[in-house]
Amino acid sequence: MNKYIMLMLLSVLSITAYTLADDHSGKTVEIEKASDKTIECADSCLVRDNSFNPSVSMILNAKYQQFSADSGDFAGGWFIGHEGERAEQEGFGLDHTEFAVTANVDDKFRGSSVFAIAEHDGETELELEEAYIETLPGFGLPSGMSVKVGRAFWTLGYLNEHHAHADDFADRPLPYRAFLDKHFNDDGAQVSYVLPTDLYTEIGASTLRGNDFPFGTSNDEGNEAWSAYARIGTDFGDNQSIRIGGYILSGNTGAGRSLMDEHADHAHEGEEEEEHEITAMSFSGDSDLMIADVRYTWAPTGNSSEKEVILQAEFFQRIEDGIYSISEHGEEVVAGVTNEITVTEPFTFSDVDSSGWYAQAVYKFAPQWRVGVRYSQLQSPDVPAAFAGEHEGEFDPAGFNPEAYSFMIDYSNSEFSRLRLQVNQEELSDGNEDTQVVLQYIMSLGAHSAHAY
Repeated sequence: MNKYIMLMLLSVLSITAYTLADDHSGKTVEIEKASDKTIECADSCLVRDNSFNPSVSMILNAKYQQFSADSGDFAGGWFIGHEGERAEQEGFGLDHTEFAVTANVDDKFRGSSVFAIAEHDGETELELEEAYIETLPGFGLPSGMSVKVGRAFWTLGYLNEHHAHADDFADRPLPYRAFLDKHFNDDGAQVSYVLPTDLYTEIGASTLRGNDFPFGTSNDEGNEAWSAYARIGTDFGDNQSIRIGGYILSGNTGAGRSLMDEHADHAHEGEEEEEHEITAMSFSGDSDLMIADVRYTWAPTGNSSEKEVILQAEFFQRIEDGIYSISEHGEEVVAGVTNEITVTEPFTFSDVDSSGWYAQAVYKFAPQWRVGVRYSQLQSPDVPAAFAGEHEGEFDPAGFNPEAYSFMIDYSNSEFSRLRLQVNQEELSDGNEDTQVVLQYIMSLGAHSAHAY
């Protein structure tokens, strides 16, 4: 892992050194094009912007966290990816350090890649968050249309296409943690089109591999997922605007989505000679996720840099049809001999419905200061009572609904630095209340234009 991190850092430093190199001597300057051809021009014809030079940036994002509860486990029926889990580490720690390189390839294409160094369960991980190309107006598509290919945070709800450091709160709301493992960045291609109408109208569709949560983690059979969206927006006078959107993400988890990988005591009724521990739970089948979002902004003075009110909400609904498989590992005693065994039980479900939503308000009361409040909730899956009774603790047919309250205040000395204090009150399982205190700093280094807030 250290070797890969060092190679990435050396690459970033090399690109940065090339970008910062500038010849002011008045001599002829050579600009190397992607076609390997060389164009010579005098100093007077140099382009002073960075349209064809890499825009390199680094985002420092770290937190101090304190929790009142020992664990942040979700209620039975909610199986969360590791990114969506509450951090176990208290005190100071890194969240994400991001390296981004963005540039116009030529007059027809633009490319971007984002690497993240993150900590999870005390281990440092290197993640490739985004690596894509997209068309520019010079490509020849109809005005307002573009194509993006690669790995990206696709257009899905309001928050998904934004990096977490640009969020208004220190963590993602419960629906993003439960349904998307904080964010969805699968491999695929997306076509988007801003229609030539007076009312802002945008539509788009994607074909996706289906590797990322909530689908399987290793799909080698080609694209097994797709998405589509439509959204509209308008301005009210000079100081108000609103945007509303609808989205769908659909796919097949034929490779199996891992839902749980932990040990817990479990024995079926009447089993005296056999003890089992749950080692894994997976889902295979069809998963459809629908999202609706709305965002309203108001600048009371007409200048959003002085004062601004932002109201935002999203609703999620997921319907799944398929097979849940519970694999149990344990020991079986037969004629005095102990044998290790693994038992897998498949259960077929139809139209398992779960949902969630959040609403938040952020108020900038001074140019550098903001306060915000957010409420988020999940509606438990409608698992059949007979199954839930047999596997008590794994599913909750009574329908406990996890919820969370968040309060934050932040200070931004400039658009490239932010300090934030946030307090969360979460109850993710019945009776397990967790008060969380988070101190966060976000600093943008390098070419700020790539990831300004």
